[in-house]
Amino acid sequence: MNPAIETTPPTIEEILAENKRRLAAANAPYDPIAGDASDPTRTELDIPGLADRKLYIPKSMAQTDMVASLMRAGSLDRYIAVEKHASVSDTMRETVRKEFTRLRILHDFPFWAANFVFIKKKGGGEDMLFTLNRPQRKLVATLEEMRRAGKPIRLILLKARQWGGSTCVQLYMAWLQMVHSEGLNSLIIAHQGLATDEIKDMFDRMLRNYPDWLFTDGEGEPVTGKRMENSGIARGSFRVNGRNCKVKLGSAERPDSCRGGDYSLVHCSEVGIWRATQMKTPEQIIRAACSGILLAPMTMIVLESTANGTGNYFHREYEAAKNGESQFKPVFVAWYEIDQYSLPLADRAAFAEKLLKERTLSASRSDRRQPGAYLWWLWEKGATLEALSWYVTERSKYSDHGLMAAEYPSDDIEAFVHSGARVFDKYHVEYLRKGCREPAMRGEIDGDAVSGPGSLRNVRFNPDGNGRLAIWKDRVLPEPGFRESNRYLVVVDVGGRSARADWSVVAVFDREGIDRGKLPEIAAQWRGHTDIDLLAWNAARIAAYYNNALLVIESNTLETRDPERQTEGDQSLFILNQIRDAFPNLYARRQSDEDVLRGEPKKYGFHTNTATKPMIISGLVKAIREHSYIERDEDCLNEYLTYEQRQNGSYGALPGTHDDLLMTRAIGLHICFNEMKMPRKVFVESSRISRRSQGFL
Repeated sequence: MNPAIETTPPTIEEILAENKRRLAAANAPYDPIAGDASDPTRTELDIPGLADRKLYIPKSMAQTDMVASLMRAGSLDRYIAVEKHASVSDTMRETVRKEFTRLRILHDFPFWAANFVFIKKKGGGEDMLFTLNRPQRKLVATLEEMRRAGKPIRLILLKARQWGGSTCVQLYMAWLQMVHSEGLNSLIIAHQGLATDEIKDMFDRMLRNYPDWLFTDGEGEPVTGKRMENSGIARGSFRVNGRNCKVKLGSAERPDSCRGGDYSLVHCSEVGIWRATQMKTPEQIIRAACSGILLAPMTMIVLESTANGTGNYFHREYEAAKNGESQFKPVFVAWYEIDQYSLPLADRAAFAEKLLKERTLSASRSDRRQPGAYLWWLWEKGATLEALSWYVTERSKYSDHGLMAAEYPSDDIEAFVHSGARVFDKYHVEYLRKGCREPAMRGEIDGDAVSGPGSLRNVRFNPDGNGRLAIWKDRVLPEPGFRESNRYLVVVDVGGRSARADWSVVAVFDREGIDRGKLPEIAAQWRGHTDIDLLAWNAARIAAYYNNALLVIESNTLETRDPERQTEGDQSLFILNQIRDAFPNLYARRQSDEDVLRGEPKKYGFHTNTATKPMIISGLVKAIREHSYIERDEDCLNEYLTYEQRQNGSYGALPGTHDDLLMTRAIGLHICFNEMKMPRKVFVESSRISRRSQGFL
């Protein structure tokens, strides 16, 4: 980490005080019976005689008729006498308390689990009631947010190991089946057969200890005999008596066991390690299991796994959820959010002093230690000193950080470990994040036509909340009587038109004040899929809008006969020449003296090849290291963090990730710092300023 990142570092006393606060928050008593007073989705309920303590119930429960009546009555006995019109007695009190419990378990999963759900105790011993730990509470809060909003529950969970994420998901599904609605069938797909046996054991254990009186709606007879039995001849299919629902268990090793049917709830466990076979891929298994599930309330699909490299199905789905491109909501649990990953410190102050002293060291003397900058980054993310103590000890077991990260990821980027060398320093990339923000407006730049010279007439911004052009900083027109050059730069990375192709990106750089020490910044960005000719004219309109900015189009695609990107008649070869004739400021490569003497024509566009790519990537590494530009889009930072140099020396994005935004920055910053002149304003007589040349010199 560069010391320039920090302004005033904290003192040891401040670190110790903050650590005390974090420990207090992590170790704060959690009472699911009374309810979590710190949970903003809960409200206080204090009814004498109802419970032996003050309760904090879900706000949805507080809106029910029974709770409203209890609050109106003010006490349990008065509620019985006035609201129930009954004689007060111990029997009646117990009846009302059971009625209240039935109502509460409908709204309060943690309360239901801690009172009525027994699970196997880790490490042996008698079964124990299921009290949610910190990561499980984070997970359930997300599930409940969707359920309470009346939305279909769609969640993808990326997790560290050993905190009970799978158990929590399965018991949440059981809660919907046992408490909320009869007839909700569930399908649970594990990665192998042994895991399905464990799931069956968990259900048996829960049902064996479940109270008889909760199997009914309060009026029917309690269910006696077997709680769960085989359903038909299908292996791994069971019926829960009294709830008219089925639980089906399958494994990715046996794809036929995973076919969907009349199911409302599906949990796919350890999806990241599902192996593609000749019979089925993970995509096909999940499609077969989930295709019949309606997009409706009280339906649930959870994809859950530890990470297992990049480019696989789970990685692609998690990235899509993270980018807001799927129905699923992503949840990540870091290792330091798990209470068991902590070691006491004999001398906390000495540990804090060492942490502070080594916070800028980005290299380590051993491959079994993380550098001080990484430990400081963990501290800034919220880890306690005790958690860092555990991490240092555990890290010594592994000769490579990737091996440690696979088991105990610190964020959802390093969770997907890979074998290549990361190109950009993680800490310097994180420094750029402070400049990122939501765009000020979205829309498109329109003209009188969608392509051709006519598209550059009457150029204007058309606001549209769904537009693909994000604007962080709108253009600034020259003062009347002046024209301006070299302020704006527009760079185009050409992708494809199909949804499976690379993205096309148009990035706008604002270089205002670069001659006075100001940093260039990303002013706007267009990203989408479209035909190459439409992309080129769109980029020209964006450049025209930004005062006839220098337009740089990465030309590899245009100079390569790629069937995916060819347009009718192979006109892609002529696009740059068409733009040149209509737009006055198209970038051309520098010509050698020999080319000039031979009368070689200018070559338009920036060509990325084995000579220029290492050059521009090295320049980008330097720009990020020295924080010499302002980034606005967090998606670009994520591309930096998943960009690698492979063993053969080439550069590229990890499988399943992109580098389209990255390449616009690499090309743009190279040209910005090495080829463009300083911005200039020139006074021009008004009669000499034509509409076409306004803003162009």
